[in-house]
Amino acid sequence: MHGPVRTPTWTLLETTSAPGSNTITLREAVDWQVGEEIGIAPTSFEGREAEKRTITAIDNSNPQNPVLTLDEPLVYNHFAKTETYGNETIDIRAEVGLLSRNVVFRGDPETSKDN
Repeated sequence: MHGPVRTPTWTLLETTSAPGSNTITLREAVDWQVGEEIGIAPTSFEGREAEKRTITAIDNSNPQNPVLTLDEPLVYNHFAKTETYGNETIDIRAEVGLLSRNVVFRGDPETSKDN
């Protein structure tokens, strides 16, 4: 099975997205499209705070940090920041992954029956 290569299939948030927000800012350019579904990982200790949304608009005025408008406001906080502990800097950012895929299975219309 092969479909178009998507770049990237996941990335990180550039800025923290608060509950009630219907936009997120990404860390890098993506080839994602309006109508595709994304998943946003939780950043709290509660693993059930992941959220699935559909992209309704994409603002590429800063192509390195696109802003996605979502079909519904976020319910949870999704953190995006670096923190330094002693000599160690840790990048603590929510992952955002593309859930939509472009592989379509079709039978031969001449020999396949419609079900």
